[in-house]
Amino acid sequence: MRGVTEAPGTDIPGAVDEAPLLDELMPWSVAPLRFGRSWIVAPDPRTLRTRWDRLMAAEGTEREALFRSSRARTPGSTVGALPGQRTGTARLAGESGPCPDPVRVVSGPFEEQWLLPDHRLIDTARPELWRVTGEPQVFVVEQGYLPGAGGPPLLVTAALPEGRSPAGRPGRIRPLFRRPGGREPNVAPGLLDLLGARYRREVGAHEWLAWTVAAALPSAAGCRVPLPRDPEVWAAGVALGRSLADVQLRGALSGAKPRLPGGRRPYVRAAVPDRPTTLAYASEGEFLDLDGGRISPVPEEAWEYRVGGVRVLEQWFARRTAPAEPGSLEAIGPAAWPREWTSELLDLITALALLGAREPERAAFAEGGLGRAELRAAGVLPPPPRARRPASVLDHREEGPGGQFALL
Repeated sequence: MRGVTEAPGTDIPGAVDEAPLLDELMPWSVAPLRFGRSWIVAPDPRTLRTRWDRLMAAEGTEREALFRSSRARTPGSTVGALPGQRTGTARLAGESGPCPDPVRVVSGPFEEQWLLPDHRLIDTARPELWRVTGEPQVFVVEQGYLPGAGGPPLLVTAALPEGRSPAGRPGRIRPLFRRPGGREPNVAPGLLDLLGARYRREVGAHEWLAWTVAAALPSAAGCRVPLPRDPEVWAAGVALGRSLADVQLRGALSGAKPRLPGGRRPYVRAAVPDRPTTLAYASEGEFLDLDGGRISPVPEEAWEYRVGGVRVLEQWFARRTAPAEPGSLEAIGPAAWPREWTSELLDLITALALLGAREPERAAFAEGGLGRAELRAAGVLPPPPRARRPASVLDHREEGPGGQFALL
């Protein structure tokens, strides 16, 4: 584009500088959750139930020590229940009830874990996100900016995300829909109609999501989303984005589990030992070595796949094998490497290999077209202030502290 110069801190020169920010196009965003204590998250629900039972068996100062109090939460805190969750609202210091049913969360890029969904345990739970979870909701997680870091600037998940990068940098969580049940897309008013008229096709929320996954670019100011003028470029980007999003969502869009091309499939060639402590990769043989346990084939794209500069496979392994303080709730876990973890690792290898192989294709959609000035002239930008606030959700009845019902 003529007359456009590189903005300070922007990684991509030229047209990208005039491309609108994702923050302008998906106005409602939420800061990351803050769990506050690591023992409330685990790779399997059995571990969480055992930890809860251990906490309930303790009393007084022992319970407080196990709990790991913070400024936001202590065993004496009184808070309301999380939306959609049936948990106690009395002080945890006197709690003796059963374990809350664990729920799936994403505690980091491609890091699916389980969480105890009890508001008394979580420092900052972001209830506004819990109100809009469930099908067909998809969360767009904008990664915290890190100059020179590789990997996609956006990730998508159907499970509630914590919203932090592997290095702990805060990102932004943008629900695709502002209301439960897939109602009211979280898109700047008028944008989808404008794009539909330009591309001569109906542009809905999921098509918009696919384009952002394919085309979003990092910058110091936040993700930018180039918008092409050519309908064929838009259609090609949407096709790529749908494929990438489907892999990230583990086949939820296509209804088929992601698989490597050519019939290749990673599998266990040598059993993983009970307590592996190291993870290594052999590029010549395309295999992972877990203290003698061997998995192959592992394409190099999977091993080298990084988000925020951190290798995803290494962090996934570290989260399951890092030592914990003896006697703490974090130290309670499986006695040996569960078979389920191996299955999850095989699926993760497949997903990362597929994404890594197609990551270079995203460069074809870096050129912008519809700039911010044109979107302002069309009345799309700036988005109205109400679009940046959570929508009113009046069909939820939520329990407040001490069993009192909260008014929304």
